[in-house]
Amino acid sequence: MSSSVSLGIIGSGPSALFLLKHLLDHRERLSPLVRTISIYEKSRNMGMGMPYSPEMTDIHSMSNISSEELPELVQPFADWLRQLSPATLSELGIKPPIDESEVYPRLALGRYLQAQYESLISLLMEGGIEVHQFPGCKISDIRREAATGGVTVITETGSLHRFDRVVIATGHRWPQEDEPDRGYYASPWPIHKLMPEEGEYFNFPIGTLGASLSAFDVINSLAHRHGEFISQENGVMRYEPHSGAENFRIVMHSSQGLLPHLQFAQEEAMREIYRHVSRVDLLALVDAKGFLRLERYFDKVCRPTLIRAFGKDGIPDMVELLSQPSFHLRDFVEKMTDKHDYADAFEGMRKEMVEARDSVLNEKPIHWKEYMDDLMYTLNFHAELMPAEDHITLAKEVMPFLMNVIAAMPLPSGATMLALHDAGKLDIVSGNVEIEEKQPLGGRIRISVTEGKRETAIDYDMFIDCSGQKALETKDYPFQSLVDHGRVRGAAVAFSDDHAADTMVPEEKRNKITTDDEGRTAYLVGGLDIDPRYRIVGADGKPDTRLYEISFPLTTGLRPYSYGLQACGDTARLLVEGWMES
Repeated sequence: MSSSVSLGIIGSGPSALFLLKHLLDHRERLSPLVRTISIYEKSRNMGMGMPYSPEMTDIHSMSNISSEELPELVQPFADWLRQLSPATLSELGIKPPIDESEVYPRLALGRYLQAQYESLISLLMEGGIEVHQFPGCKISDIRREAATGGVTVITETGSLHRFDRVVIATGHRWPQEDEPDRGYYASPWPIHKLMPEEGEYFNFPIGTLGASLSAFDVINSLAHRHGEFISQENGVMRYEPHSGAENFRIVMHSSQGLLPHLQFAQEEAMREIYRHVSRVDLLALVDAKGFLRLERYFDKVCRPTLIRAFGKDGIPDMVELLSQPSFHLRDFVEKMTDKHDYADAFEGMRKEMVEARDSVLNEKPIHWKEYMDDLMYTLNFHAELMPAEDHITLAKEVMPFLMNVIAAMPLPSGATMLALHDAGKLDIVSGNVEIEEKQPLGGRIRISVTEGKRETAIDYDMFIDCSGQKALETKDYPFQSLVDHGRVRGAAVAFSDDHAADTMVPEEKRNKITTDDEGRTAYLVGGLDIDPRYRIVGADGKPDTRLYEISFPLTTGLRPYSYGLQACGDTARLLVEGWMES
């Protein structure tokens, strides 16, 4: 930023919030350069973000991050909660005392983020930066002005707002439409659409695609509307359905039939990009073709780190296996998945609950899970260096494992699932799911479940896709003028071996094979092409110094492990540091 600029930010959720925080941290250097900031939010609630807004979620949806895991803002989450009145805490479903390691409802986290947003706005304005806010203002398009070199933001009402630079932080977006007439929902959000009318019940089985934390949000909200959880003297919860909801139950469909791992204590609650390897040493692993190979990263960085972790955890058999050069990443994933693969997933969760409670209540870290999270977090911010072969392997073999291990379920949520299962109201079915196009007679939606050579058709009155946000393609980009004029392009990575595309890419995904700027065979990994400082890369292969994209659905192709608020914080930090360097 060599001259005074006006900055537009599209979206006011967590990514934008941490952008404001890092701008504030560098206000002494940036305030003479950044003249004005304008923030546009399609919701009336500024500063909350989709997962935490009352428009999208409800009191039964739990966050999966504690105060000690949140990146620094103006005030820690736990301290902010402690200053609330007893009535407000009760309204938010919180019982004192407040604990830094506890997880609380999404709505509570949303109000906290909004309060931090308002504090940041005030501090920026006190520091001499003019801030304009536009709540309830949807942006319909963005144009890059060749004549002036600026960026024009166009609102839904047709108003034009011109800026020197624009950061796009629009957050989650599901382009596929719900089909409520046949009981199909493309996402759980807003969760209110899934709830029965007051005094009515869904007295039939409901299916979910996925057994993730998003699926639990659906399960918990629906269960509370169809029955009551009762605490027993032995500390175990019991679930009783309401009269008229006897046939209500939920069936989760998961490809491997696995439930999420449970919450665990950590040595270091905050992730760091270079905790276990320096940037210099990491880049030294790049081969002669310019690629960071996944197996080499595992061998040189993950292996010694995990040996240390399993040593701390007192698991010598894994130390021995990892000490063998022939034990590779795929072997590690299979071994640790097998340890979590039970004949009965819920009995497995009940068994793991003992270890998880011991870890959390007695502050005993499970080092291998924490270190694995750190290692993948590091790789995430350098994933553009991996060839297409390794992106495909990561997505197909490693990410499903990570989502079960690292996206840890809070202990109360696990207890809720066990209570529902014990009451015959929750089950899980393994196998790959396909949604049938034709509506069956007497049913509303039919799915086909394939496991091995067995294929089963199941009909549901209601089926909800809880498999999570997918990477968006350029055709789904909300600002099509940038697409039409070649200002954005899909993220693609080259194959290390051109012939690998023939064996690794199945027929149904052959349309993802393309050619990169150097004429090499490449693979479209999803989302938009960005550089390491989140500048949007156009069709000419050049990063745009005036357009930045930090929305997860648009960056996940090249940043496949950017999950949670910690990733929002580091993403914003890297963007602002790029401005500082320039």
